[in-house]
Amino acid sequence: MITININKAKAIAHERRRDARAEEFKPYDEIIMKQIPGADATAAEQARSDIRLKYALIQETIDLATDVDGVKSALEGI
Repeated sequence: MITININKAKAIAHERRRDARAEEFKPYDEIIMKQIPGADATAAEQARSDIRLKYALIQETIDLATDVDGVKSALEGI
């Protein structure tokens, strides 16, 4: 019988979540970091805020998962 360590599964899921979040941040990081002329920094910061909220909800779902199916379900949107 295969036994899955839920804590390790959550750790792996959090790593995948962080990687996906970093990928979504990349285009907006460029705008904020380089202060690109003609690019709307306010819109970029709002997009970054929306991304943070999205991934905070995913993080909470992972933390509250009681089994591997719950962890997998939390990662479906990324």
